[in-house]
Amino acid sequence: MPCEDLPQESPPKGQASHPGRRLPHDGTAAASPDRPQTAGHASGQPQTAALSPGRPRIIALDVLRGFALCEILLANIQLMATGSSAVVAQPMGDWDPWLGLPIFSLLFGIGFALLLDSAASRVPRPRLVLLRRLGALLAIGLVHMLLWPGEILTDYAVVGLLVLLPSTWLPRWAMAGLAAVLIPAALIFGGGGPLLIAGLFLLGSALVRYGVIEQIERSTRGPLLLGLVFAAGLVSALWVQASMRAVGATTYLSSTSSLADLLLVGVYVCGLLVLLRTPLRPALQFVFAPLGRMALTSYLTATLLVLAASHILGLPIGQSSTAAYWTAGAILAAQWLFSTLWLRRYRQGPIEWLWRWATWAHRSSLRIPTS
Repeated sequence: MPCEDLPQESPPKGQASHPGRRLPHDGTAAASPDRPQTAGHASGQPQTAALSPGRPRIIALDVLRGFALCEILLANIQLMATGSSAVVAQPMGDWDPWLGLPIFSLLFGIGFALLLDSAASRVPRPRLVLLRRLGALLAIGLVHMLLWPGEILTDYAVVGLLVLLPSTWLPRWAMAGLAAVLIPAALIFGGGGPLLIAGLFLLGSALVRYGVIEQIERSTRGPLLLGLVFAAGLVSALWVQASMRAVGATTYLSSTSSLADLLLVGVYVCGLLVLLRTPLRPALQFVFAPLGRMALTSYLTATLLVLAASHILGLPIGQSSTAAYWTAGAILAAQWLFSTLWLRRYRQGPIEWLWRWATWAHRSSLRIPTS
């Protein structure tokens, strides 16, 4: 369930530019597509990598996306191998909380809002750009569903069309308010599903409108304090969960478990953001950013590789957690190597490039110019 939304994506050459046109974001300046590229230096400023001239990427989003991609394969590999919607044992054990879905959903909302801001300054009908993007995602998801019925791209596209796109007409406070309603409602009534996806989509978009994402590479104190709050909430949720099990109260056990998982997601995200402000940043970027930049390609090819390993090589992925774990590790290693080598010559992954083509209705250059 990737979200290679390329938040700094610019339209292809030859596309009309409308620098004076902006959607109302309550005065909040989202990551500007025309902001000069910055580079890390000895003073500790975060590094960025240019997608195109003058268009810096937000490396932290790539790292988060790559991390989520790794987890989602580990969580889903047995589902892919068996073609089912539920498994008895996860490859990583009972503690695996399905971190990928919430992180990808949040990143999808962030990327959607940033792309809208970019499109609004460059084309006369920015929402048409986003409509084409969601329509293309739906088409990709429907084809992918033929291989694995449990895929999530179709849900992302449908929720995006029904919730995320209409929300672009709302002020930021209304978007944040809807997110604050939908996320708890999803935990109480369903434990997740499309309602949670919608809430996280809106939360991600609201974070852009309030300027939070613009500061994501510059702040250490904010993620640290927020991570501590999430950690305290997680401890409380786990204590309540243990108490409920001790007395046999199971009515809200599922909701409490889902809340604990979501709080753990917050701890992981904030923890990664803090680590990206330390000397570990180059290592994290090296490991996760290539996968994050090609998340859609990696997500789709992972299904093909899992099916090949299961049905052609005969690996017992669906029956053995050990086989599932090692197969996932081998697939991620191969995808990391492919992504790293591919991005040395090309701007985007192959599926990301096709998605961009459908988004802007214009074929752009894929190969990086050589000097």
